[in-house]
Parts: sequence; C-alpha cells; structure tokens
Amino acid sequence: MQKLHLVMGGRVKDPQGLEFVDLKAVDMVGVYPDYASAEDAWRSAAQKTVDDAEMRYVIVHLHRLLDPSVPED
Repeated sequence: MQKLHLVMGGRVKDPQGLEFVDLKAVDMVGVYPDYASAEDAWRSAAQKTVDDAEMRYVIVHLHRLLDPSVPED
C-alpha cells in the first residue's frame, strides 16, 4: 500500500502549537509517496524559515487518515 505524506506549513499563533493564523496562506509543499521524501521536502521548506519562530512546517501522515488500520511507518 502506498503511504502518502503531506508536507505543509505556515504562520502559527503560538510557536508551540499548530493553530495556523491564516488557513488561506498555508503553504502546501506537496504530497509524497514515502516518509523519507516527505522529510527531505519538510527540511527544505523549514530551513527557508528557520529564523522565524512563528513559521512551522509539518508532515501529515495521510495514509493514516485515509485508512486508520495501516500500521505505523
């Protein structure tokens, strides 16, 4: 089974949280077929905003949302 991962990010209200300030401004980096390629994309996107504490990028395990019975990576 394909294990899809979404990389996305944007400005958050609290640097410790995941509540985005403006959902229309969320940067959808892309969807990736495996965790390794998603992690590479996440590192690249996060590195561009490393000096901005209010910018946060995450990896969403889409395959777990689509089918919760799929085992962990």
